[in-house]
Order: sequence, then C-alpha cells, then structure tokens
Amino acid sequence: MSLRLGALEDALVNAGADLALAQKAAEELADYERQVAAIRTDLAVLKWMVGMTLAGVITLIWKAFG
Repeated sequence: MSLRLGALEDALVNAGADLALAQKAAEELADYERQVAAIRTDLAVLKWMVGMTLAGVITLIWKAFG
C-alpha cells in the first residue's frame, strides 16, 4: 500500500484527469514530500554537528591565546 494525497487525487480527477493517472501523480508527490522531509532531518543533524565543531574550535583558540 502506497501513501497518496487524497485531496490532490480528487482535484485532478475533478479537473478531468484519468483516475489511474491522478493516483500515480498523488503517489509521486507524496514520495517527493517524504524525500524532502528526510533531507530536512539530515540538514538539522548537520547543522548541529557544525555548531558543536565550531564551539570546539572556538574553545581551543580561546585556550591557546587566552
């Protein structure tokens, strides 16, 4: 069973698209949204890692010259 966006499917059918094509389009868009969510999660982890690295570098510089 695949994830679909029902409102999109209904809108496409009401606009005159074939039901099978509307279902496929809704499934592809739902998959795209899932991929974007995964990228956002990865980006949040990377931002956290860069922040921690920057804090460590600043601490080392502070100790070296302070």
